[in-house]
Amino acid sequence: MSGSLLLQSIILGLLLGGLYALLAAGLTLYFGVMRVVMIAHSAFLVLAAYLAWYFQRETGLDPLLSLLVTVPLFFVVGFTMQRLLLARLRPATLTMMSVLLTFAIALTIEGLLGYFFSGTQRRIQLDYSGSSIEFFGANIAVVKMIAFALAAVALLGLWALMKLTKFGQALRATIQHPEAARLLGINTDRIAGFGFGLGLATAAIGGTALSLDSTIYPSLHWHWIGPLMAIIVIGGLGSIPGAAIAAMVLGVSQSLLQVPLGTTWAQTVFYIALFATLMVRPQGFFGGRLAQRF
Repeated sequence: MSGSLLLQSIILGLLLGGLYALLAAGLTLYFGVMRVVMIAHSAFLVLAAYLAWYFQRETGLDPLLSLLVTVPLFFVVGFTMQRLLLARLRPATLTMMSVLLTFAIALTIEGLLGYFFSGTQRRIQLDYSGSSIEFFGANIAVVKMIAFALAAVALLGLWALMKLTKFGQALRATIQHPEAARLLGINTDRIAGFGFGLGLATAAIGGTALSLDSTIYPSLHWHWIGPLMAIIVIGGLGSIPGAAIAAMVLGVSQSLLQVPLGTTWAQTVFYIALFATLMVRPQGFFGGRLAQRF
């Protein structure tokens, strides 16, 4: 592998890892706040990508501007879904029943997308879709850089919300010790709803970022479930920084393996890393103390 090709693979891996980190942050919020395994997260990701494509086709609106609609919409949907559906599940069976419930929601979203948009593959075409920037001999697509910048801004905003606001303190307290949070007067039920809405809002941002450089179709969400679940397990369930680190490492690893193995086989790095984690450190490599720092 030449030096320029190696550099390009590393840069593309970091850009891809940033998107993975954003999507994994939402899944970590679900599990951290409620111990909910949100199978439908990737389906909402695809739904957001379709909405970005639809707004761009019908109105010419840039996908980035469509976030002004999709982020608040997804937040409200997440809050409502948690309060009306997930909050009614018994705590003893919450994790298992949440898998079944959100699996059904994912199938419903896929069916609705297939009904309204058919199974035809869609792709957003923008003025800058084919543009690239040369960096030390490596050509990097502009849309990938925009997607990474969008993910970075969203993650920084999430960090600021979690660290610098009273809501963030209440949310972190609920994640770290829900019983103690209740004793301190925190309404953990309401916080769970807001946390769930926040997690779904990250799907709106991630789906929009995905739409900039990917072909979308209704069943695309199945492609994302495995890698994203692997990231949050490897990073440590409930640890947003851990998930971010795991996402970046796996993104670079996948990009480097694409050159000798091809795109399909390169994705096996997620499952190999997941298997190794479960064998060596089932709680995740970046859990523990790191989980308390976000």
